[in-house]
Amino acid sequence: MAEVKDHLEIKFRLNDGSDIGPKSFPDATTVAALKETVVSQWPKEKENGPKTVKDVRLISAGRILENNKTVGDCRSPVSNLSDAVTTMHVLIQPQVTDKDSDLFVMLMFLSREEDEEEA
Repeated sequence: MAEVKDHLEIKFRLNDGSDIGPKSFPDATTVAALKETVVSQWPKEKENGPKTVKDVRLISAGRILENNKTVGDCRSPVSNLSDAVTTMHVLIQPQVTDKDSDLFVMLMFLSREEDEEEA
């Protein structure tokens, strides 16, 4: 039977196909800490990088990972193989500013006015 490791090799796949890592993380590392790694190691030459951990979503094995989960919770059977590297996909969701939400509200209001005029 294969020996279970207490660390997981993870690489973070960015939307352009490039990677951050791989890097070894202990099983007790939280998803929030993984997101901090993504924010701090985001390539400076890439545009639209995350500003905070709230901007980052991590996906592994088709699931969006929750901040309070640990690396150990996210393990798949394949990750226990020797020399296996787990790929986590990174999604960046920019924060909505007050200015953006005000614009959205104004557009919704105008859209409703147009709908009422047409009716």
